[in-house]
Amino acid sequence: MSSTKFDIVVYGATGFTGQLVAEYLTTHYKDDNALKWAMAGRSLGKLKSVRDAIGAPGNTPLLVADASDAASLKAMAEQTMSVISTVGPYLLYGNELIAACAATGTDYFDLCGEVPWMRRMIDAHLGTAQESGARIMFSCGYDSIPFELGTFFVQEEARRVLGTPAPRVKGRVREMRGTFSGGTAASGRAIFEAASKDPSLLALVRDPFALTPDFQGPKQPPGNKPIFDEDLQTWLTPFFMANINTRNVHRSNMLMGFPYGREFVYDEMQIAGPGDEGEAEAKRIVAANNRMATQAGPKPGEGPSKEERESGLYDLLFVAIGSDGRQVRASVKGDRDPGYGSTSKMIAESALCLLRDATDVPGGIWTPGAAMQHKLIKRLQEHAGLTFEVEAQA
Repeated sequence: MSSTKFDIVVYGATGFTGQLVAEYLTTHYKDDNALKWAMAGRSLGKLKSVRDAIGAPGNTPLLVADASDAASLKAMAEQTMSVISTVGPYLLYGNELIAACAATGTDYFDLCGEVPWMRRMIDAHLGTAQESGARIMFSCGYDSIPFELGTFFVQEEARRVLGTPAPRVKGRVREMRGTFSGGTAASGRAIFEAASKDPSLLALVRDPFALTPDFQGPKQPPGNKPIFDEDLQTWLTPFFMANINTRNVHRSNMLMGFPYGREFVYDEMQIAGPGDEGEAEAKRIVAANNRMATQAGPKPGEGPSKEERESGLYDLLFVAIGSDGRQVRASVKGDRDPGYGSTSKMIAESALCLLRDATDVPGGIWTPGAAMQHKLIKRLQEHAGLTFEVEAQA
């Protein structure tokens, strides 16, 4: 294991999301004298400015580390139990840090939704992380914690009510208020550019089991066009984050030893509404998403105001359908905009959960839900503004 000089280093603290993570730790753990954390980034001057802007104590440690300087990343990793990285696109800036953390036994958390890069890192560093004791965790924000843990939560209720986990779960976005991040937009562009040069990456992007090496499950719903959901009696439209979240849900199932079964089917779509109006809304959302995909979007480092973040929210429905047709439904809700306000809290609490509540997790490359399960749900409900609730049984 690495040094205990620091418990957590927030790497990328001068970026928009990194600053929110540092501000969250400053505000919510200011009286926690046992927590030793530091801020890291390329510029000492910018780190000092951010430290002052968020009201962090003047003696908050500041570390200079740069994605282009492997030695600086290794030196950072050697000083801390864990690193929270908000420096993306990870495809461009994440390779050396993953290697450093895996080699030094340092826990790692990020907000990555770049499936081809995640798979490459799994193939390259899984064995090293298992040997060193490093717990590497991708996708510790809105992609994909609420979806991964929402599936786990509804399956636990299905086990209680139906006697066994369900072979089919539907993830449905009922409401989402907020903007996607500049980092998400940049990651999407990076993947597109990489895939244009390496067609093999397109196969990974399209594969529902891209993150489950040596395992291929059954055919999954494509989720690429509006459909009518008979169970919910409503029109659905494609959800732009499904290609990330579904892969993490299947990896979570594999990491836990396939508690949902090897024939598990899972998809995610966004609810548009019933009737002709719902069908029209579903088509409108598709057109809007297509326009968004061709636009530059926000730049990395840009984001919504504090008021916009606090007025955001999300409401997710999970429907578990048993082999006999009986259903269990559960919801996951967040009290901030998904891309920034809620995400910054989720990644910080993931690091704290592994540090304090789930210390027995062995080294490897994990999903946060598979590694921490009920412990992470408890912490997110107590500290991060998420709620997990059973809604119905049928």
